[in-house]
Amino acid sequence: MTDWHDIGALSDIPQLGSRIVKSAQGDIAVFRAADDAVFALSDSCPHRGGPLSQGIVHGHRVTCPLHNWVLELESGAAIAPDVGCARKYPVRVDGGRVLLQLVSVTDSSSV
Repeated sequence: MTDWHDIGALSDIPQLGSRIVKSAQGDIAVFRAADDAVFALSDSCPHRGGPLSQGIVHGHRVTCPLHNWVLELESGAAIAPDVGCARKYPVRVDGGRVLLQLVSVTDSSSV
């Protein structure tokens, strides 16, 4: 069963930053752009598994801290010439709260 899980206030995620949510699917990086848009991707770069949550957020993209791959936050797709995709998760903001759609969430913590 899929459900929306409240993972905290939008203000808990720094602008141009992220928060990690631990789930049955693995670690999920929830990003907040400068314009307060929120995105959720698997916290693993498709290149070599680098922690995307530790990357640099710019616009609606994140740069992996290991090998500088750039991924689109809306889709998880790598920017050419790189090829690959991080899994994306549905996320939304409702009344200042960030909601993540998952099968199950086990724990969450700030980065």
